[in-house]
Amino acid sequence: MKLKLLLSCILVLCSASIATAQSPHQQPLRSSTQIVVVTTPDWTTVEGRLQRYERTQANKRWKRVGNAIAIVVGKNGLGWGAGLIPTDSPSTRSPQDPVKKEGDGKSPAGIFRLSAAFGYAAQPPPGWKMPYTSLTPSVECVDDSASRFYNRVLDRATVSPDWHSSEHMLQAGEAYRWGVVVDHNANPAVPAAGSCIFLHIWAGRGIGTTGCTAMPQELLEPILAWLDPARNPLLVQLPLAQYKKLRGHWHLPRLSKP
Repeated sequence: MKLKLLLSCILVLCSASIATAQSPHQQPLRSSTQIVVVTTPDWTTVEGRLQRYERTQANKRWKRVGNAIAIVVGKNGLGWGAGLIPTDSPSTRSPQDPVKKEGDGKSPAGIFRLSAAFGYAAQPPPGWKMPYTSLTPSVECVDDSASRFYNRVLDRATVSPDWHSSEHMLQAGEAYRWGVVVDHNANPAVPAAGSCIFLHIWAGRGIGTTGCTAMPQELLEPILAWLDPARNPLLVQLPLAQYKKLRGHWHLPRLSKP
């Protein structure tokens, strides 16, 4: 009897541990109080809208911040990416849904951490809170899947380069004057699953990116000033139908009307 009781207790404890370990995946927004929500009409549309939300505590309601703004995503739309939660279950992904790959011109769909800011200035403007990387001539983002540095923004002067392809970020024109790193396909990076995903300045309405999400500079700057790493800021990026389908399961805010 004592042995059975002991085994029952062990099973209960193991089940509790597994539930605790899984809870971040079941509720990916539970520790965040800042989110950037991007939606597009469908998987292939380039133009979409961005709305910020925040809350005072993780168990409070989301409140809208500012007005929704126009954005563009990848020139070929969206595809399921590798973010904070798995998206390969039948309840989330339909067989016909696109999946993000290296070089496909799609922005990733899912939930992703926003981890750092970058720009051409030596220092960020006063009041910005995100960790900041100044884009010197030797800062690159590695998009070579064979490299051990794949999908990392780094200064080539600080490592032994093993890549044959990368973005020289200072050469991106106005696009990278300011930007935010989106932690897609990170920790660890899976080869060929997509790299170098950012929020950055657009080239204009209707002009898609190679896989990032872009907007006017004057509308990106308030977002950068608002983001706070202490609040675990996240990007939620989905076609509208998928957002509505997953809103309750992922504990997402109800979208405001256009």
